[in-house]
Amino acid sequence: MAELAVDLTYGTALVEAAREVGKEDQILEEAQAVVQLIEDEPDLHQFINYPGVSADEKKEVLKNIFEGRICEELLNFLYILVDKRRTMNFGRIVKVYKSLVEREEGVSYGTVYSVVKLSDERMAELEEQTSKLLQMNVKLENELDPSLLAGFKILVEGKIIDASYRKKFDELASQMNLS
Repeated sequence: MAELAVDLTYGTALVEAAREVGKEDQILEEAQAVVQLIEDEPDLHQFINYPGVSADEKKEVLKNIFEGRICEELLNFLYILVDKRRTMNFGRIVKVYKSLVEREEGVSYGTVYSVVKLSDERMAELEEQTSKLLQMNVKLENELDPSLLAGFKILVEGKIIDASYRKKFDELASQMNLS
């Protein structure tokens, strides 16, 4: 739970810093690229997270890798994470940052649960329909749930749209028990 507070605190600070210089989108794009690079390079990941390496050494390596490739604000943010021993949180901080930026832009994320993987066209239709229904810009991801039998269930910001056959069968069974 404390890790979530750390991620939110640093993610919020990064949003505020990015907003001050008008680089919200640039920092998001660059931060996601840095996260990907760190994930793709296990030696770099281990180096920046190893407690036995001094902060100065870590910052020098980060400077050599990223200076001129990412904006100064993001590089300075990485330095802060090094100084505060929070580099392990960077990926989660970037996710929080992304969600905060998108929330400001009116984007909400949700999940479509279905028995089979939905096509890109069907996902686009569901995003459009859900956006209209909830009056917000919704982006959905698809997760499989064989217990639904057929149909789908959508979860967005604590709201559930249940169009599954499991729900219909449960409703029918409860009506039959009442009679």
